[in-house]
Amino acid sequence: MGAPAGSGSASGPTPPERFWSLPPRDLFARLATSPAGLGAEEAARRLARHGRNAVAESQRRHLAARVLRRLAEPLVAILLVAAALSGLTGDWPGFAIIAAVVAVSVALDVAQEHRAEAAAAALRESVAVRATVRRDGQPIALPVEEIVPGDVVELAAGSLVPADGIVLESRGAQADEALLTGEPYPVPKRPGPSGAAGPADAYDALFAGTAIVAGAATMLVVATGRATRLGDVAAALAARRPPTAFERGLRALGLLLLRLTIFLVLFVLLAHLAFDRPALESFLFAVALAVGLTPELLPMVATVTLSRGALRMAARRVVVKRLAAIHDLGAMDVLCTDKTGTLTEARIVLRDCTGPDGASPSPRVLSLAALNAGLAGGIRTPLDAAILAAAPPEATAGWTLLAEAPFGAERRRSSVLAAHAGRPRLLVVKGAPETVLAACTAVESPAGGAPRPLDEATRAALLARAEARGAEGLRLLGIAWREPAEAEIAADFGPENERDLVLAGFCAFLDPPKPSAAGAVARLAAAGVRVKIVSGDAAPVVRHLVESLGLPARGLMTGEEIARLDARALAARAEACDLFARVSPDQKRRVILALKARGHTVGYIGDGINDAPAIGAADAGISVEGATDVARGAADLILLAPDLGVLADGVEEGRRTHANVMKYVRMGTSSNFGNMLSMAAASLAIPFLPLTPAQILLNNLLYDISEIGIPFDAVEREDLAAPHAWDMHAVLRFTLVMGPLSSVFDLATFAVLLWGFGASPGEFRAAWFVESMATQILVIFLIRSGGPVWRARPPHPVLAATSLGALAVALFLALGPPAQALGFAPLPGAVLGAIAALVVLYLAAAEAMKRVAVPGLPPA
Repeated sequence: MGAPAGSGSASGPTPPERFWSLPPRDLFARLATSPAGLGAEEAARRLARHGRNAVAESQRRHLAARVLRRLAEPLVAILLVAAALSGLTGDWPGFAIIAAVVAVSVALDVAQEHRAEAAAAALRESVAVRATVRRDGQPIALPVEEIVPGDVVELAAGSLVPADGIVLESRGAQADEALLTGEPYPVPKRPGPSGAAGPADAYDALFAGTAIVAGAATMLVVATGRATRLGDVAAALAARRPPTAFERGLRALGLLLLRLTIFLVLFVLLAHLAFDRPALESFLFAVALAVGLTPELLPMVATVTLSRGALRMAARRVVVKRLAAIHDLGAMDVLCTDKTGTLTEARIVLRDCTGPDGASPSPRVLSLAALNAGLAGGIRTPLDAAILAAAPPEATAGWTLLAEAPFGAERRRSSVLAAHAGRPRLLVVKGAPETVLAACTAVESPAGGAPRPLDEATRAALLARAEARGAEGLRLLGIAWREPAEAEIAADFGPENERDLVLAGFCAFLDPPKPSAAGAVARLAAAGVRVKIVSGDAAPVVRHLVESLGLPARGLMTGEEIARLDARALAARAEACDLFARVSPDQKRRVILALKARGHTVGYIGDGINDAPAIGAADAGISVEGATDVARGAADLILLAPDLGVLADGVEEGRRTHANVMKYVRMGTSSNFGNMLSMAAASLAIPFLPLTPAQILLNNLLYDISEIGIPFDAVEREDLAAPHAWDMHAVLRFTLVMGPLSSVFDLATFAVLLWGFGASPGEFRAAWFVESMATQILVIFLIRSGGPVWRARPPHPVLAATSLGALAVALFLALGPPAQALGFAPLPGAVLGAIAALVVLYLAAAEAMKRVAVPGLPPA
């Protein structure tokens, strides 16, 4: 985030991005305010100048603007031109089909944009409704939207933080920042300046959208609205997302078809005019060629294919919000994942309680920890809940609370003074290991004997042991106690009583890794998907998780390193690095965009507000059922089970969808190009048109109908083995090999008909219409599989029915009663025999040449 624009006053410069690095007095001066807060008049002026404290107030694009932007896409524009030309030439069924598929495509795109705006709206609603603000020295309750830079806000346990700012006072305040950082543990907050490099380590900073889970705090507001970290997230969600792999592929295909169409139409039109052919007839013929080259049913075939994939994925517990994301999931070769909730359980559990030696479990340490957690007042932290969940009920039975010193952010520990009938009073302290050890003078003996003095060598060894366990991804609490003298009455109890303690041991906590995570990552790796962890957690935690799961990983980058790199340098580093720690929401998004800039198709899975920008930037944005509304709103797919194994199933489904879409693309482009090339060449060599414009459009319509069954077809295992992206060079190669191949047999047909049988125009058109339809339709059974046709899986019954049914209709129209009305003449048996022989020869040649058209296919 840049400097919080508009968060300074007219009397001073805008506070810097790392506002927590400045002393409070400097920020008071820059913001022209004081600990008593702003006056009502000054606050009103600032509200008018900076705007309301809302994280996303971008104006929504009008429906007409959204539709026009979608219609400007190359493929959609080609389809619209084809629809108009079909109408002009009287082909009203073709016009209706093209108009319908364009309308569906535009409607899906507009709906997706609306969902993005809804995600930003959900983010706005996640902020507290009212807050306690000091105005004219008095605390008053105000709507959060009226908070301005320079306000002083009072926060209590359970409050949502309404803006970004620094901590002025802390009374044991702890903040839950998981939504922004991914860190599952509460973060102690105290005055600074901290001088931290990033927000995750800024103990004196509070950020909009986080929550105070314990204690209380007073904050100075530095940035509001869209200038906050939460505002960055909202802006990323409201902005138009970068094009996905599917959208980039369609655009590239549209440009390729546009070039082929322009070339062929101009060539035919100019050649006809050069040969003094009638201008109107030449124009209508060129128009028919243009329509014939257009794959009218591509949006429909893609939509039906994706819809069937969505139904199959729903059976695998994946909800698909954006149909094209199924293709993008199959094309994905890099998956970036947040740690919490996907690789881990997203819950804090008590792993063990050990004595000072750290070697063996200690029920006594667990009982003491439960006594502190169970008797303390206020809202229980997740750590307290984990202790009490693991402790036996008798741990606190019979004990009563006499006094307590709540958690203090400065001393980072809490204590309770408890009494039990027939036992001495007991003071129990728990907190950060280094702060608890600082208050200890003795340590319990491993054998259970009398405590022994705590010397400096032992203290250093205990601290080193605690740091080593922290490097394993564990969060440690030190547990200590003493029996206070009767003179230490409860009325005088406070933090000063935390002295001369005896160290009992340590409690270790973790967010446990999911048992299925390692196997799921291995499945993805076997499918050619590289998994990268992009987390807000600290580097030791991320590194330990990878080691415990046995995940293959190269290199580690921190958010601080990412901040120093420009886009090009980050792209080079991100490709070779698999672990990213302490990254902000914007940095997660930068990592995604850097990988996409290197040509990768990237998926991202996350569940928090901090993940939403990355989810929106990914080709396949993925969230889970229990995620925040914002994350689910930004996602394209939602896993009903937060398990990467479910995602691995989805990847396979995406590849099946891609394989079937590409069958249509290869069929449509090569066959249409070959047919149009044949007619263009023949129209220059023979004294009449090889097909009338109406017959060309009929040919194209029947061919498109024959391919409606492609979405239902099965795919080969090799199509599921690796990621597949749109490769226009491969499509062009296939088109330039298989298209001219069909043209060779078309020209052979022309020669046989004209020179061998002296066919009349009506006979010529009928014979060539039959040959054209037979070769176009039957070849799908050959090129639907990469391997030899006799080894391929049988075609789906729907594909067989639509293909053979369309061929039967074509034969009926050309050879049956409607033939004369359509401009066809009856064919002698010898001509039909010759056509059948040419079709068989063509199919044999196509089976051989598909290995040239698609490099890398297995030999026959």
